Amino acid sequence: MQQLTGQDASFLYFETPSAPMHVGGVMIYDQSELPDGKQRFTNILKAYEERLHLARTFRQKLVYVPFSLDHPYWIEDKDFDLEYHVRHIRLPEPGDMRQLRIQIARLHSRPLDLTKPLWEFTVVEGLDAIEGLPKGCYAIVTKIHHACVDGVSGLGMIEAIHDLEANPGPLTPPAKAWVGETEPNPGELFVRAQFNNLTQPFRFAELLARTVPALGRLSQGFAQKRFEPNTEAPPRTRFNGVISAHRVVEGRSFDLAEVRQMKTTVVGATVNDVVLSVCGGALRRYLESKRELPEQSLIAMAPISVRSKDEKDAMGNRVAAMNVSIGTDIENPVERLKAVHRSSSSSKEMTNAIGAKLMTDYSQFIPSTTAALAARLYTELGLANQMNVPFNCVITNVPGPQVPLYSAGARLVTQFGLGPIFDGMGLIFPVLSYCGQITISVTSCRKMMPDPEFFGECLQASYDELREATIGIEVTLTEEQAS
Repeated sequence: MQQLTGQDASFLYFETPSAPMHVGGVMIYDQSELPDGKQRFTNILKAYEERLHLARTFRQKLVYVPFSLDHPYWIEDKDFDLEYHVRHIRLPEPGDMRQLRIQIARLHSRPLDLTKPLWEFTVVEGLDAIEGLPKGCYAIVTKIHHACVDGVSGLGMIEAIHDLEANPGPLTPPAKAWVGETEPNPGELFVRAQFNNLTQPFRFAELLARTVPALGRLSQGFAQKRFEPNTEAPPRTRFNGVISAHRVVEGRSFDLAEVRQMKTTVVGATVNDVVLSVCGGALRRYLESKRELPEQSLIAMAPISVRSKDEKDAMGNRVAAMNVSIGTDIENPVERLKAVHRSSSSSKEMTNAIGAKLMTDYSQFIPSTTAALAARLYTELGLANQMNVPFNCVITNVPGPQVPLYSAGARLVTQFGLGPIFDGMGLIFPVLSYCGQITISVTSCRKMMPDPEFFGECLQASYDELREATIGIEVTLTEEQAS
């Protein structure tokens, strides 16, 4: 039995019927290389069943503390049923990309059952009319609750169902047979909660001791002008109000080598800076078409993994965040990239000064009852329409493998990310890379983005504009920059 951290539990507290807090993705497979050219659902189930021991998230469910006196616990679900979590559907003819995106959005809109292990995979067949895909491809749409995974630990589940070759050798069996757990009685959980509450002041004192030197580093950074605080609240847009229960999804894939070449135009820029600039350019185009473009730049929250090597396979979230200006107020794409690089560099410096892990540790000391009540009032009172927003959107970049992967013998062709949205933040860009491609996806509220196909066109146009402005440009370093 393992307790959720405050950060993990927050994703449960903020969940509402209109804002399910799961992450996910869409993985598309080519089955033509299989022995008879056909994948069977039973083969997929068998492959997954053999790998359940490779990721703890598969078979763990929640147990709640009486009266929400403390954060919930994970236990091994003794009633685990694989066929409940892996479903199977087919698109109607013709089976084109528009139909697939609509079906993905519907699946992503539905909350997970919080009484069972918090994940679902849906096999979707009938993709024969999607341009650019081999005939006979199928997709797997994944949903995994954010309470049990972040971008890095979520990859652990995906890694568990994949191989580096179509016909790998036999798996190493688990060290011991899996055994489910009986739910603890309420009295035991009550005693644990009381003990945690009694010892919490000592843990908080230790955290304060680590905070003092961090504040010193922060003051020094301000004095040396290595970074500057952003004192202005981000502008409010159509994506920063109360969301509906309905989702839209979009996405575009780009050449990763091109993106890497584009970043060389600005000294010190990263692949992530290019991604942020492309998203900023797409938002500029989209909001300008609606006559809603603010004069001030939009701000994106970019998650940062603080997961150590020892925590690679651990459940839960090890994530901090930084806020970055994405240059929606700048028309020139190269100047936008420069501005994004300056903003992200400053934000990274500030995050390093404070210590990313230190920021996440404070979430452990928010009382569970207070957090749950605050989340409920925020939604019921519609405060997202009244309060200043801390950021306008989320852009999360999770690097992936650059070699082909196989699942149940079928080759992974491409993948797209899906993310959660909530009141006050109705737009997220999950970014994934795989086999020389980088995919920028969009998840939003259907009310806020009624025309996702047009937003996809804005995303493509923003990328093309930056590519044309940067590819072939040689960067000359000054002596000061070279040193």
